[in-house]
Amino acid sequence: MTIFDILFYNIFSHFKTKYKQKANTIAVLYISVLQCLLLLLLGVFFAVFFRKMHVDAMAKDNAWIVFVLISGFLFFKNWMQYTGKRRMMVNAKMIKKKKVLYSIWLLWVLPVAVLGLVYVLFQAY
Repeated sequence: MTIFDILFYNIFSHFKTKYKQKANTIAVLYISVLQCLLLLLLGVFFAVFFRKMHVDAMAKDNAWIVFVLISGFLFFKNWMQYTGKRRMMVNAKMIKKKKVLYSIWLLWVLPVAVLGLVYVLFQAY
């Protein structure tokens, strides 16, 4: 199990009590947004790094197109992965294990913190 599986289960189990029908959708959306933000952070980091090293690897427009395409792929992959058999496997594994529950506030601050890091790195660009 990956860290994203654990985060998915934490979000899913938190919202399962309040929103029975929409818990899976909220958890998939959270994981997808978090992965897209991490991808954006990685892309901005390499863009700044390559610019400081005077390497012209890719144009800005092409980089944004690649980011949008990979983000669409991530949303589709997570939707396929966490709505079927994988979600049942994650639930079964997490029930057998001692649950590591993270604070819901910490889980919602995590994407905001990544977005803040993206902003700081983007200012260096």
